[in-house]
Amino acid sequence: MFAQRAGSNSARPRNDFRRAPIRARMGLAMRRLMDFGPLGDIEPLMQSQGLSLAPMSTGDASLSVGGVTVLATARGADIASGALKGLIVPGGMTDDDSMAAVKTLLDAAQAKGVPILAFGDGVEQAVLAAGGDPAAFADAPAVLIHGTEVTSLADRDAVAAAAGKIG
Repeated sequence: MFAQRAGSNSARPRNDFRRAPIRARMGLAMRRLMDFGPLGDIEPLMQSQGLSLAPMSTGDASLSVGGVTVLATARGADIASGALKGLIVPGGMTDDDSMAAVKTLLDAAQAKGVPILAFGDGVEQAVLAAGGDPAAFADAPAVLIHGTEVTSLADRDAVAAAAGKIG
């Protein structure tokens, strides 16, 4: 009877963010050597804003992260169907196959009109896909793209505020 009771030594998150109820599912373009630039790991931040991340494959090499195999739980068709409410594009490997797969996901997100959060080296590719000038966002660690509007996100607080409006 007492075994199910939460104790004071139960595991606590190691960051400042608390999980919120999931209100939207976002596609995460899995890329080899995935990098979110100076903002670090954004998954806990997204979860704190009620966003769930669904891995999307950009090629066989993208499915192994740090020796751990990640199963893709979403496809580009999920953007078109409305099952995904947005797309997250981190930086990563820039091999031709991966870049083509990311472009396909970006095109699907643009066609559906869902928000795109891009980080690190992914900013340039996402801004190009939106028809913007990547040079104007060269110093931005992240951007939010909604339609043709591109907004620079300078820090984790700006990313959290942008993520809070998605869904």
